[in-house]
Amino acid sequence: MTLQLRTMHITIDEIHTEIGRPVDPPLKRVVVAAVLANPWAGRGYVEDLRPEILDFANDLGTLLSDRLVATFGSADAIEAYGKCSVVGVDGELEHANAMVHTLLFGNPIRDAVDGAATLVFANTRGGPGSPIVVPLVHKGEMLRRTHYHTATASIPDAPRADEVVVALGGASGSRPFPRIGNRDLDNADIAAAAAAAVDAER
Repeated sequence: MTLQLRTMHITIDEIHTEIGRPVDPPLKRVVVAAVLANPWAGRGYVEDLRPEILDFANDLGTLLSDRLVATFGSADAIEAYGKCSVVGVDGELEHANAMVHTLLFGNPIRDAVDGAATLVFANTRGGPGSPIVVPLVHKGEMLRRTHYHTATASIPDAPRADEVVVALGGASGSRPFPRIGNRDLDNADIAAAAAAAVDAER
């Protein structure tokens, strides 16, 4: 089979101020979404999803990542990324997962954006206009908390019941003014609390 692509949507969000403070440079977040025919819709329970995955996954990952990089202008302009799928109501949640959880899909994306981290994800079911919520992490360091944020979009007429929306998200930088600390600080706080508890028992 080949990808039965109905439409593509690109949503660009630029944050210029946060709580009245200028964001300089502005934070750019992008969602690139493909609306596709669900290859398993109307077929009942399909035991083996691999034949379709092997057929379309690489092409789909390449299509979305090429558009994402083109929208940002370069791979260097992308610091965070993630993926998402929303299957229509005639599909299974497993169909949403099958669209994006394979290296055949993910490797072209990592290659295109010079990414090393795992692509974090959200897979849901819904109707037209359902939220497309793409969680994001730093493309090279998954545990870098400054880049934990979300790119969002919606498409008024998708997914239809027999469709699936597959999306990539990207961001040009961290959240505006990140200041929640990192894992090292957490570990220090936990250790300090444990030491204080021991001292209190003496």
